[in-house]
Amino acid sequence: MTIGSIKPVREKKSRKSKQPVVDDQSPLLPTKHQEDGGFDEFNGASFSGAVFNLSTTIVGAGIMALPATMKVLGLIPGIVMIIFMAFLTEASIELLIRFSRTSKSVSYGGLMGDAFGKYGKMLLQICVLVNNIGVLVVYMIIIGDVLSGTTSSGTHHAGVLEGWFGVHWWNGRFFVLLVTTLGVFAPLACLKRIDSLRYTSALSVALAVVFLVVTVGITIFKLINGSILMPRLLPNFYDLTSFLKLFTVVPVLVTAYICHYNVHSIENELEDSRQIRAVVQSALALCSSVYVLTSIFGFLLFGDATLDDVLANFDADLGIPFGSLLNDVVRVSYAAHLMLVFPIVFYPLRLNLDGLLFPSARPLTLDNLRFALISGGLIATIFLGANFIPSIWDAFQFTGATAAVCIGFIFPAAVTLRDRYGIATKRDKILCIFMIVLAVFSNLVAIYSDAYALIRKNSSPRE
Repeated sequence: MTIGSIKPVREKKSRKSKQPVVDDQSPLLPTKHQEDGGFDEFNGASFSGAVFNLSTTIVGAGIMALPATMKVLGLIPGIVMIIFMAFLTEASIELLIRFSRTSKSVSYGGLMGDAFGKYGKMLLQICVLVNNIGVLVVYMIIIGDVLSGTTSSGTHHAGVLEGWFGVHWWNGRFFVLLVTTLGVFAPLACLKRIDSLRYTSALSVALAVVFLVVTVGITIFKLINGSILMPRLLPNFYDLTSFLKLFTVVPVLVTAYICHYNVHSIENELEDSRQIRAVVQSALALCSSVYVLTSIFGFLLFGDATLDDVLANFDADLGIPFGSLLNDVVRVSYAAHLMLVFPIVFYPLRLNLDGLLFPSARPLTLDNLRFALISGGLIATIFLGANFIPSIWDAFQFTGATAAVCIGFIFPAAVTLRDRYGIATKRDKILCIFMIVLAVFSNLVAIYSDAYALIRKNSSPRE
C-alpha cells in the first residue's frame, strides 16, 4: 500500500480548486479544538516552500555539534552514523504519514490520541514542549556565543561584537540576547501560518550553505598548504569512561534530525498533499549532505581541538589570507540562520502548549489574546534558559536522551506496533522493535555515561 493511495480523491480535488467541501452533517462553528492545527484555511503551499520549511526545521543548531561527534567517534563511524540516522528518520516519518492517513489524523497529536487516547496525545505534547524549548534554548546559546563570546575550559573565545568594538556592557551576552529576542524572535513568532515563513526558511538554508562553503574553502586551502593533520578515522577509547562516552553522541544525532512535529503542519498546507513523502525525502537528502560535509570539514579543520559548538572555534587566527574576515562571515551567517530557524521550531511549540492547556478552546489563530500570552510566555522561558544553561552539549544531551528520542522513534514505533487498523507489515514491526531497542539502550547508556563522568569528576581529589 502506498502512502498516496489512502487520501480520498474528493479531498485532493478540493485542495487544488481551493473550494471547501461542505458536509451538511457538520456544525457551522467548531465545537472543540481542531487537534493541533486550527482551521485548514490555506492549502496552497508549494513543493519547494515545503522542502525549505522542513529543511529549516532539521538544520538548526544540531549542525554545530556534529563536528564534535566526529571527535568522539572518529571520521568513518561518524559519517556512517549521520547517514544511518537519516534513513532511520525517513522510515519513522513514513510510518507517521501512513498511519495518519489511515486514521484521518491531521496532526501528530491527533495520531497519538487515536492510538492511545488523550493521555497518549498529552504525552506527545509534553515531549514536543521539552524538545522544542531545549532546541530553542540551544539556538539562543549559540547566538550568544557567536555575538558575545564564550568561555570553555578556562579559555575565553571572543564574540564577533567583542572583536569589532571591544568589551562593553551593550555587547554582553544578556543584553545582546534581549535585543535579539525583542527585535527578531518576537516579530517572527507572531506569524500565524507556517507557510508565511517560506521566504525566511529559504534564506536560512542559503545562510547555512554560506557557512558550509566558507568552511569547506578554508579547509581545502589549509589541506593544500599542508597545515592540517590527518584526523582520527576511528574512535579512541582506553577505559570504561571513554568507551561509554561513545554513546553520548546518540542524543545529539537524534536531535539533529528531529522534524516530526512539523510534518503534519507542512502537509496540511501543501497544494497536493501526496507530495509530502517526496518533500521529506528531499529535505533529508539536502540536510544529511550538509551534515556530512560540515562534520568532515569541521573536524578536518580543528581536529581534537573541536569544541562542542564548532562556531566558537572560529575566533582564532586560521593562518590564511583574510582569515579574520572569513571567521566573521562564518559566524555571522550561521547566527543569522538560527535567528530565521527560530520561528519554524517555535510554531509547533506554541500549538502543542495551547493544545495541552486549552484542549477545548477555539483555534489559537482566532484568539489574539491567548496567542499573545502563550507566545510571550514561551519566549520569556526560552530567554531565561539561554542565560542559565552553560553549554549546547548539555542541552542536547538532555533533550536528545528524553523528548527527542520519543518524538522521533519511540512514538512512531509504538503507533505502528499498536496497529489499530491492521496495516503494519511484519517488516514494519521488526523495524519498530529495532528502533525502540536502539533508542532506549543507547540513551540509557548515554545518560549513565554522563552521570558516571560527573560523579568521577566531583569525587576526584582536588589539587
